[in-house]
Amino acid sequence: MLVGLGSGNDISTMTSEGISPDIIDTYLVAVGPSGWPYYNSPTGSYVLNVINADAAVGAVPHLTLYQMATNGDGNIGDINDATFMTAYWSQVKLMYTEIAASGKPVLVNLEPDFWGYVQLQAPNGDPTMLAAQVTIQPECASLPNTAVGIAGCLLTLGRTYAPQAKIGIPPSFFGETGTSVGNFMKALGAQNADFIVAQTSDRDAGCFEAALASGSPSECTGRGNGPFYWDENNVTLPNFTDNLAGYATVRTILGNNLPILYWQTPLGVPSSTPGGTTNHYRANQVHYMLTHASQYVNAGVFGIVFSGGASSQTNISTDGGQFKTLSSAYLANPVAYP
Repeated sequence: MLVGLGSGNDISTMTSEGISPDIIDTYLVAVGPSGWPYYNSPTGSYVLNVINADAAVGAVPHLTLYQMATNGDGNIGDINDATFMTAYWSQVKLMYTEIAASGKPVLVNLEPDFWGYVQLQAPNGDPTMLAAQVTIQPECASLPNTAVGIAGCLLTLGRTYAPQAKIGIPPSFFGETGTSVGNFMKALGAQNADFIVAQTSDRDAGCFEAALASGSPSECTGRGNGPFYWDENNVTLPNFTDNLAGYATVRTILGNNLPILYWQTPLGVPSSTPGGTTNHYRANQVHYMLTHASQYVNAGVFGIVFSGGASSQTNISTDGGQFKTLSSAYLANPVAYP
């Protein structure tokens, strides 16, 4: 089982702290002039630069494509706007051609959260009933102009231009069950991807607790009343076994034993005291998951990538050495993925 790091943990910090992750995750965000293609010159070279930097420290690059949220998280109306989607598809193709140019294996996570919003907003949760601009991309002219076509076109472009890329389509459990999410993902065509992208939470539990108590930080508000801290004894909810079971159900419904990659997993440190402070919020995913690797491998998990989903979250510079200590201990006696 591989262990990785993502956003909020730059390579120079990893190197200075003596951490050598198996995977490094990088976001590719936004459509248009503010988007990732324009970070470097020539246009699109950001992807190649990231891949080469990751490979230079012995890590597999993991790219998280997050373009659908350009005009607001949960705003999926753009998928039927020809101007937006023409630019969208152009950038997707550019991403894949840059991956191909690298000549290196790359993991690609396609549009986290977006599919959850599609499930919630499509008529009767049916992705075949949600209109989208797909056939405007020539390689996808035979696909339906629906959300199903979007998933298909993302895969088609990847298979066409970057055959060495391994592609994951991430389910979202937005109040849904494993069965309903699995059936939706199968209708979407997610069984045609290479792996399933899983998540525990995109924030430290303590950040949600602090926001519930004080209304700050704003990036952790509006997530309900909890509890947020996971039970390592796997008795009360939320807990690790229950979370794994949901993804196991999705995997079973997809029917082809796709491997699972956990992504954007919080880096917080266990504590009996709720809450915390900026970059020092409590969570226990690192502690539990790196000391229960066999449980994850037995469920089909081939890797876990740790990072916070917002700037205020715990990172490898603020976790008191937890990640370095536990990842080093795990990697000294790793669990083989079958």
